[in-house]
Amino acid sequence: MKNESQYGLLLLQRYLYEHTDDQHPASVADILAFWREHGIQAGRKSVYSAIEVLQSNGMDIVCVKSTQNRYFVGERLFELPELKLLVDAVESSRFITAKKSERLIEKLGKLTSESHARQLDRHIYMEGTAKPENECIYYSVDEIHNAIQEKRQITFQYYEYTPQKEKILKHNGYRYQFSPYALIWSRDCYYAVGWSEKHGKLAQFRVDRMVAVESSDHAAVCMPDFDPAEYVRKVFGMYPDNLCTVELLCDNEVMRSVIDRFGENVQTETVDEQHFRATVEVAPSPPFFSWVFTFSGKIRIVSPAAVLEEMRDMAAWLK
Repeated sequence: MKNESQYGLLLLQRYLYEHTDDQHPASVADILAFWREHGIQAGRKSVYSAIEVLQSNGMDIVCVKSTQNRYFVGERLFELPELKLLVDAVESSRFITAKKSERLIEKLGKLTSESHARQLDRHIYMEGTAKPENECIYYSVDEIHNAIQEKRQITFQYYEYTPQKEKILKHNGYRYQFSPYALIWSRDCYYAVGWSEKHGKLAQFRVDRMVAVESSDHAAVCMPDFDPAEYVRKVFGMYPDNLCTVELLCDNEVMRSVIDRFGENVQTETVDEQHFRATVEVAPSPPFFSWVFTFSGKIRIVSPAAVLEEMRDMAAWLK
């Protein structure tokens, strides 16, 4: 009957998605046996007819012609290599908790066949990577995104650690009032950047340390000239205070690295055949000095003297 026919069609669609791929096609006999398990008695012509209906509605069902034709789902929303890439990203992300990672990977597995889903059981280990414990992060990001799009403020509490590694809410549970402008991913962590009422200026907070994030009815404090890309280039890892202009003397071979960090519009001039000078605006902070250190003298701070001295102090302390 009509209802049974519709039910059989839905069952067949699910069966092909979950059980077939290019290495595991299903025969007509397989499909009939699956239908019988679900109380549907039908013949081979019903299978052919149902497959035609699914194909005519956009489902890519490939027929392997032989003495007994076999069928499998061809093109899917995500191909297996794409799903593996997504699983690797989820597995290695510090931002996503272990519990949420497991659930997301399980959901990704439902976008392919059972056989291919088993290949998604991949464990990627990143040096120094530790999963967070804050299960609210996932929903905090969504709340912040919505506030950015709707130009609304949010409120939240923020925690820190005691010397005994105990979590405590800052300022006795004070609720921050915040106008988020952007979410920035830096060194495998999410930061919310925006206007802080408490600080009276642009500020940033680690999302995994924000708790009880709630939307507010208050309109966001606007900052029309805020540029997330420029902010990242200048601030170098969430140290926004004391921006200053710094001159760097660089070996020609590191031009690509300077452009990667500061963009193609970075101000440069030739010094001699082996060197160029770059003038950049940055926050003189440990992340910036660490970046300079990685080039082993191929990038050197020329001025101002105070920044150069600060870097020397950091180098001496590290030794």
